[in-house]
Amino acid sequence: MTATLTGLNVPDFTAPATSDRTIRLTDMKGSCVVLYFYPRDNTPGCTDEGRQFAEHYPAFRKANCEIFGVSRDNLRSHENFKSKMGFPFELLSDEDEQLCNMFGVMKMKNMYGKKVRGIERSTFVIDTAGVVQREWRGVKVPGHAAEVLDFVSAM
Repeated sequence: MTATLTGLNVPDFTAPATSDRTIRLTDMKGSCVVLYFYPRDNTPGCTDEGRQFAEHYPAFRKANCEIFGVSRDNLRSHENFKSKMGFPFELLSDEDEQLCNMFGVMKMKNMYGKKVRGIERSTFVIDTAGVVQREWRGVKVPGHAAEVLDFVSAM
């Protein structure tokens, strides 16, 4: 079990993103940030999760919050996924697992009876000062984006 990150400062990071952008945490100061880690582009659960965050995106922006989806997929895969789904937020490529390791989301999982190392679906809310205010690990997709929005709206 990974120790909680709630209450801790997030070290500055830079990550390649869709739309030919590079996202740097310090550039987000003044906005809260939702980082949601998901296993893989174009899979049913990840598609559903992205759709839910997209559906609530205007309300997140109204709450002064940016959303970023993070997986180990490359930028080309992310661009295709984002375009296909019409996501209004950027996807961060973490091929070297820098962010996955920083947030402790890599786990051994069972897939069809085989042990595989992959991302545990997790979400983190980082406040305007760069402090983790809430984390969800082992996320179940239905209703999750709405729950995160409720938390952000109450901050």
